[in-house]
Amino acid sequence: MTELNHEHNAHPAQQTPEWPEPGAEQIGDPEIAAIVAALRGVPGMPGAEHEAVYSELHDALLEALNEDAPNGAGEA
Repeated sequence: MTELNHEHNAHPAQQTPEWPEPGAEQIGDPEIAAIVAALRGVPGMPGAEHEAVYSELHDALLEALNEDAPNGAGEA
């Protein structure tokens, strides 16, 4: 396996990306904000686990966004 870091070089071969903070305060729907909050743990997870988190996030958002609106008119 190819290593990104060499023992003689303490600096990473690739820069660590800066992860944006999920802006829950900018999301008007508290249910959607709670779902999106799951993204906060992604930067600390191994890359192999990201797919499962994104898949669960997608499914939860799809379910929440496809719920019938309370007034029945398609608008919340």
